[in-house]
Amino acid sequence: PGQFAALIRYLKHHVTGIERAVISVHCHDDLGLAVANSLAAVRAGARQVECTVNGIGERAGNASLEEVVMAMRTRSDFFAIDTGIVGPNLFPTSRLLTKLTGMEVQRNKAIVGDNAFSHEAGIHQHGMLMNSATYEIMRPEDVGVDQSRLVLGKHSGRHAFRQRLDELGYSCDDDTFEEVFEAFKALADKKQEIFEADIENLLEGRVEESEPHWTLERFQAVAGAELQHFASVDLRDPEGRVHREAACGEGPIDSVFKAIQRLTGVAAHLRDYHVSSVSVGKDAQGEAVLEVEYAGKTYRGRAVSSDIIDASVRAYLGVINRISRQIVPTDWQATAAVRGEDGGTADAPAPAGGD
Repeated sequence: PGQFAALIRYLKHHVTGIERAVISVHCHDDLGLAVANSLAAVRAGARQVECTVNGIGERAGNASLEEVVMAMRTRSDFFAIDTGIVGPNLFPTSRLLTKLTGMEVQRNKAIVGDNAFSHEAGIHQHGMLMNSATYEIMRPEDVGVDQSRLVLGKHSGRHAFRQRLDELGYSCDDDTFEEVFEAFKALADKKQEIFEADIENLLEGRVEESEPHWTLERFQAVAGAELQHFASVDLRDPEGRVHREAACGEGPIDSVFKAIQRLTGVAAHLRDYHVSSVSVGKDAQGEAVLEVEYAGKTYRGRAVSSDIIDASVRAYLGVINRISRQIVPTDWQATAAVRGEDGGTADAPAPAGGD
């Protein structure tokens, strides 16, 4: 970077009429220095940086637009230059480019990677809970990310684990908490990331639950070319009664999710959803991972099945159950009370929690 800056300064001092031109730099990332070289050039007088979203480009790629922008914005006292780029559009633009090109962003990519605002180490999580500025040089909202995320893993500490229990609606005494925390640490040694469903399994039998639980009895989904996508779902409510609901949607998954929303009265907004194979062969197991938003909070679900629709249903219902724990029982009881055993919904109230 120092050598590159010297080159720009040489041009500014030795080229006649250079003040009438805009010096532009175009750096590739072969040595991982594209952003550093570009920033050094700006300090030396360059006023155009050719860069790309996510740093895509030939060979190792080009200078990353989001890194250049946020470096100059975060250290505006040092660069004293504004790009005019709208920061909150950086993350959505990165995701749009990923969708269009199929080129995934590495999880630890600066600014727009999944882990850019995630914290797993116990000391980091404790610091973040006390003051986010402890470990974050910029706010996630400044680049279009909703909020920082405390990832539960083998490096997580008690503070983050206690907060996650509170978010899930669980309350336990100190002895029970220590017992569950030790079980969590043992599980974290075997799994890279711990999901809410894993925590629920650890808590089962240790924490008293009075909140509602919906259990899946059966479902049926119809899909095909030139056909109306349709699904029917049977759920058993906390009092043991079975309710049925049907819905049409953009596909079998959308249809099933809509039917579950109508039955439970919890309309959670689906933010992310993907399926992948966790084994090989014609009987391969499929994993469904999804993320939903409800009442300003984000919930993640995961399930595995040889049927990807079944895995999706179970992942989504698991999330709905976690949300239901934070809704007063009368909410779902009022919804269920107007449904007969045949699943009639003519007089049912509108689902709560969003569109």
